[in-house]
Amino acid sequence: KGFDFKQAGLAYSLYEYAAIPGTILCGWISDQYFKSRRAPAGILFMVPTVLAVAFYWLNKSGSAAIDSWALLAIGFFVYGPVMLIGLHALDLVPKKAAGTAAGLTGLFGYVLGTVVANWVTGWVIQHYGWDWYFGLMLIAGVLAILAIALTWGHGATSEKRDVKGNGASPEAAKS
Repeated sequence: KGFDFKQAGLAYSLYEYAAIPGTILCGWISDQYFKSRRAPAGILFMVPTVLAVAFYWLNKSGSAAIDSWALLAIGFFVYGPVMLIGLHALDLVPKKAAGTAAGLTGLFGYVLGTVVANWVTGWVIQHYGWDWYFGLMLIAGVLAILAIALTWGHGATSEKRDVKGNGASPEAAKS
């Protein structure tokens, strides 16, 4: 994009710092407006993420300020759905399996997901260029929206379940 060192640092900072309020707002919206259903909030945040990525891509010779705003929007909107992945996993499992669920989402999301995503995107950029990369990002965003939509009706349960997921556990029945 032709950013100088200072502009690149500022744009990256905006992207990262925007994640903090975006993540908090996404979680709050999923709890308050969607009654702890994570999919609607995830989709609500993924749609502007995809649009901001498209805007950033299509602003090829635009100003650094416009690109910085696009990066700020991407950072604000993308980290909420990322957080909701782990939160949704915790919502769907019994309390005794929470650590395992968190560990597995971390494993697949950070270790396998990051390694594969970095390798694939680097390979695409090297062999096909930035336009293919951004096309791949837009396709990935749309696929993420569709995958999130598969969990539309699922939400946090107020009922405590046993390890097998069979309704209230004996401990919950006593309380």
